[in-house]
Amino acid sequence: MSSLRGLPLQLLSQPLPPLLPSPPPSPPLSSPLLSSPRANGTLCGLNLTSCPSPSASSSNSVMVFRGTISAAPDFDPSADAEALYAAMKGLGSDKDAILDLVTSRSNAQRQEVITAYKSNFGKDLIEDLKYELTGKFERLIVSLMRTPAFHDAKEVKDAVKGAGTDEKCLIEILSSRNNQQVHDMVAAYREAYGREMEDDIIADTTGHFRKMLVVLLQGTRDESGSVDEELVAEDIQDLFAAGEEQWGTDEAKFIMILGNRSIPHLHKVFEEYEKAYETTIEDSIKSELSGDFERLMLAVVQCIRSVPMYFAKRLYKSMKGLGTADNTLIRIMIGRSEIDMLDVRECFRLRYEKSLYNMIKDDTSGDYKRTLLNLCGGDDDLAGEFFPEAAQLAYKMWEISSTTKVKLRPTVRPASDYDPAADAQALRKAMKGFGTDEDTIIEIVANRSNAQRQEIRQAFKSLLGRDLMKDLKSELSKNLERLILALMMTPAEFDAKMMRKAMEGAGTDEHALIEILVTRNNEEIQAMSEAYLHGYKKSLEDAIQSDTSGLFCRILTSLVQGAREEGPADYDRADSDAQELGEACNAESDEMEIKFMSILCTRSFPHLRRVFQEFVRYTNKDIEQIIKKEMSGDVKNAFYAIVRSVKNQPSYFADRLYKAMKGLGTDDRALIRIMVSRCEVDLFNIRKEFKETHDTSLHDFIQVETSLSDTSGDYRKTLLILCGGED
Repeated sequence: MSSLRGLPLQLLSQPLPPLLPSPPPSPPLSSPLLSSPRANGTLCGLNLTSCPSPSASSSNSVMVFRGTISAAPDFDPSADAEALYAAMKGLGSDKDAILDLVTSRSNAQRQEVITAYKSNFGKDLIEDLKYELTGKFERLIVSLMRTPAFHDAKEVKDAVKGAGTDEKCLIEILSSRNNQQVHDMVAAYREAYGREMEDDIIADTTGHFRKMLVVLLQGTRDESGSVDEELVAEDIQDLFAAGEEQWGTDEAKFIMILGNRSIPHLHKVFEEYEKAYETTIEDSIKSELSGDFERLMLAVVQCIRSVPMYFAKRLYKSMKGLGTADNTLIRIMIGRSEIDMLDVRECFRLRYEKSLYNMIKDDTSGDYKRTLLNLCGGDDDLAGEFFPEAAQLAYKMWEISSTTKVKLRPTVRPASDYDPAADAQALRKAMKGFGTDEDTIIEIVANRSNAQRQEIRQAFKSLLGRDLMKDLKSELSKNLERLILALMMTPAEFDAKMMRKAMEGAGTDEHALIEILVTRNNEEIQAMSEAYLHGYKKSLEDAIQSDTSGLFCRILTSLVQGAREEGPADYDRADSDAQELGEACNAESDEMEIKFMSILCTRSFPHLRRVFQEFVRYTNKDIEQIIKKEMSGDVKNAFYAIVRSVKNQPSYFADRLYKAMKGLGTDDRALIRIMVSRCEVDLFNIRKEFKETHDTSLHDFIQVETSLSDTSGDYRKTLLILCGGED
């Protein structure tokens, strides 16, 4: 199976360019998967220049069927009606017969069965099903019997009725439906409830979120498929001027452009916007908008890029963690079963390294599970580890990853109106006399850049003749002491200390060694090595070789040289490297690992992206999967960390933070290490990856997970300042 887990979020839903461009020079395609008949201009059953989108189909276009439920041949509605009547007659009901029949008929055929049932037996089939069935199984079967338009209408009605509003449901439906689907849904709502859907949504929502929902409810997106180059240039400038360029945001401009332009036009807008301003439209939305409005606009962008990937993410979130969001699961499985469920399945497997079928199987039970699995239509894992569309998509995503610039954003910046002498005096006052003013210490230390903190250290010694680090250590305790002292060190001193801590004592924290050496650049590694030698009178290389062994030791020794190549990819060499890695996969384990080390530990990250892309061409496999399957222990963990960092370093750190806090107890050393080392580099990006992957903000996760161990709240308060805000 080819994995895309960890690629930057916006890349996982990019509209893809024509398949498999040949790098200069490129060998002929020898892979049966990458040269399969379905690879001719399509990917996951989609035209690569126009992924399915809310309004991707116009009256003049024909969409390729990619569903799992189709019309049954030799269909007889009267016979089906009789079979269902018999299944519900007498004591109990034959649930197997019901679910097998309902899930093997198209929705249009089910409507004919409803009519035949009433004609033959004078009864309402849906009412009988409600009476005979119970729970989630009843909800699923009854929903399958409704027309798509009425099912959507009922979902919207349920989302706005009562005390609260299900904003996620409104966002999902209105961002993913095309014009005709919207019109049909609005008409069904009017017929069923005698009310206008627009009026009910207006009454239940507010602000710009409401305005965008109303725009989408009109179902008037341009479906001509044309791209006006002059208008593209104008839209790019308008979007930038409405957001990044000014103080405040002109939300109306975002609403007008994203709510009305055609899908091909917006593909071009997103592409040119990124070229012009070196940031994605998603990043601009995240930085300029907030709350439900931000979530709605991001969903619209995701659906414009790729509807199947959007639904794959929604399905995953509906089943991950404790409990299942059954309404979401039912809604999507029904809604996509006759449209693009095959594409959703493929995107799901690529993104989450597990088939949708198996996740449903693990997360549900009974007749409800059987029905959902019928809608899913099959287990992709049974077909073998790799399949054509997965290899094709992995290849293209690596290519997009190598050409996309992601703007790294810190959460801690230099303070304005900064006076190191005044800060030094304030810190002395906070620690003088009986007790300690932790609030003042936190306020100063957590809101200054590292360079400013070094000036404060110097001013403290020059003005007061005292060592600030020693004073802080004597006045603070436990995790707050560790966190504040970490912030006061230079990055090189802090990394050196973390390496020392990882190796001292009885055990070794291999994960910390890997994390630091894999994610630091050459200059940072060299500065850390100097700081280690200065602080501990021993070379870092010698310390590593004393504390580790075997190939793992050799990998760390290679990395600690701080001699990784820098610069862009060399296409010819990347092609050769990919072939060597592919051939190494057939060699003995030791030979394979040594070859992997010689390439993964020395080549530049841009070069490795190209290598991993070409590796897919030669093997139909993803480098990450090979490492996880063929290697073990610390060697596997080291190579895996390199691949994850090459793919998307903020995502790698987001996973490390999650693992540091989940479950019983918190790995405070890892938490402090990452929060301190990334707060002036890319912690904002890490926050966004954390929210996307784990469906909760890093801010909230820290607040909950540190509450038990931090009775005073000062440690948690400092971490939250470094975090920089909620998402």
